[in-house]
Amino acid sequence: MTAPAIHRPNPLHLLAAFGTGGLLTLMVHFNGELGLHGNALFASWSAHGTGTVAAIVLLGLLHRRSRGDRGPYGRAPLWAYLGGISGAVTVMLTAITVNSPLALSGTLALGLAGQVVFSLAADRWGLFGLPVRRPRMNDLAALGLILAGSTLIILSGAGAI
Repeated sequence: MTAPAIHRPNPLHLLAAFGTGGLLTLMVHFNGELGLHGNALFASWSAHGTGTVAAIVLLGLLHRRSRGDRGPYGRAPLWAYLGGISGAVTVMLTAITVNSPLALSGTLALGLAGQVVFSLAADRWGLFGLPVRRPRMNDLAALGLILAGSTLIILSGAGAI
């Protein structure tokens, strides 16, 4: 029996993921500002209205080039469209929590912890068609470190206000 091949991450993928984290931080900050000057619903409508206009323009450009080809996967399952609902709720909740004593760093730290917990659960139970994978010790260690870091960020910022 041969050992499984080790897949090393592509440096460009790592850079893209790091850049996405920076953009996520900007998005949460901007949504928090919209929530501060309006309310959470206004922040969500503004973000998703802007995204809708950008998506319509992008789809219009891509539709001209693709001539209606759906690619090898066909149509997306209906549950895939629920991402818009979770995105709207995420924007509203971050607009509220950024303007609370949690501030930007606490909101992002707890958001990261929630993403890791949910992704480990999705891997464990094979949610959304993912292959079932039991969490390894390094996954649980990473989760513990993220939770410890989140706790430090939140508790150290509590006296700053």
